[in-house]
Amino acid sequence: MRVTLTVNGREESADGVWEGESLLYVLRERLGLPGSKNACEQGECGSCTVYLDGVPVCACLVAAGQAEGRVVRTVEGLADGDRLDPVQEAFVECGAVQCGFCTPGLIVQAHDLLERCPRPSDAEIREALAGNLCRCTGYEKILDAVRLAAGRKEAR
Repeated sequence: MRVTLTVNGREESADGVWEGESLLYVLRERLGLPGSKNACEQGECGSCTVYLDGVPVCACLVAAGQAEGRVVRTVEGLADGDRLDPVQEAFVECGAVQCGFCTPGLIVQAHDLLERCPRPSDAEIREALAGNLCRCTGYEKILDAVRLAAGRKEAR
């Protein structure tokens, strides 16, 4: 089947999509957007988090056909051309990027948090990121990055 959706502001189509194929597979393998990572394939780690119609979802749990005609925004779509989103910049500056596997999902989830709650408390940050697992950083640098991004977004 053919799946047509809007990804990062552009209409995209993927042909030959099979019934059980995930949105994650379509994004990575068919559309060449490797930012979202394929880790657990069970929606437990958050590495594949993307926006679907403005709501963060685990792309591994969304059947590609469910995305037909919908709007997807990936971690690649947060940047404005060559200019990184403040959340992306903060993750780099704070050293919250270690192996990079969990980073895209954490960035999308943190971005969503700051859109909804521009000045989150540490408890709100922790709750928002609870569905995203990281094995490298110990989370403190991730919290630092979200705090830094919140301050920058507020200053804009």
